[in-house]
Amino acid sequence: MNHSDLLAKAPSLAAGMAAADHSPDIQLSQTRHRAALVASWHIAPGSTVLELGCGQGDMTAVLAEAVGPDGRVVAVDVADPSYGTPVTLGESAARLAAGPLGPRIDFRFGTDVLDPSVDFPESTFDHVVLAHCSWYFASLGQLRDTLARVRPWARRLWFTEWDLTPASGDQLAHLLAVLIQGQIEAAGSHGQGNVRTPFSREGLLRLLPEAGWTADGSEPVDTEELQDGDWEVAACLDLVGTEERLAVLPEPVRQLVLSQVDVLRAIAKPRGNRALAAYSVTAR
Repeated sequence: MNHSDLLAKAPSLAAGMAAADHSPDIQLSQTRHRAALVASWHIAPGSTVLELGCGQGDMTAVLAEAVGPDGRVVAVDVADPSYGTPVTLGESAARLAAGPLGPRIDFRFGTDVLDPSVDFPESTFDHVVLAHCSWYFASLGQLRDTLARVRPWARRLWFTEWDLTPASGDQLAHLLAVLIQGQIEAAGSHGQGNVRTPFSREGLLRLLPEAGWTADGSEPVDTEELQDGDWEVAACLDLVGTEERLAVLPEPVRQLVLSQVDVLRAIAKPRGNRALAAYSVTAR
């Protein structure tokens, strides 16, 4: 198919997601974002794709549309099918599996590619994709090891994540919410939020050669329609309201976090906090 058609397909792809039953407008904007990403990549019909950190399948659906009926997407996530709200990963995967894209997708939840029992022959996949999932890794070391592990399996890497460098003042609330969550994790209070190890684009570019990849392109990605700024502000404020998560922090770190939370409350809006931009990196 012509990849420019992916953007036109976004409404039907979004409607096929289980989360669209709860928030159709949000699902549509999230799907459009991923359709624009994949439309800028070079994933030919008939391709095989390994997607790491597939979550509820927002990117999986777009990739499955791009590879066509002769292609295949193996969608992997370390989380169990029961993870997620208001729709679990398992519920979302079941909806996709029952639809027209189902035969093209192989969901594998509760799967860590660092487990020696998980293996594929060399060059099994044309592409490996990580889209807005890398901050969930427990450490940069774990991300490096994962990228090194999949290196023999795929010819090309497509990677996208939020950009820590704000372009305007109205993105500062999203940035601060991300950094606070990262500090809490780095100080030893571990949870299961979306933000565990935030890092910069430059940090990724330093990491790729250590994992055997050679970056050959990096582009900014527009996120104007996305709601993630609001989501991360809310997640951060919920997190610091959980006393047991803060109680285990060293006292100087706890006080630093609390002061930053004061700033976050002062600058964040109840709704409409602009999301940070994102970036896309390609590597061989």
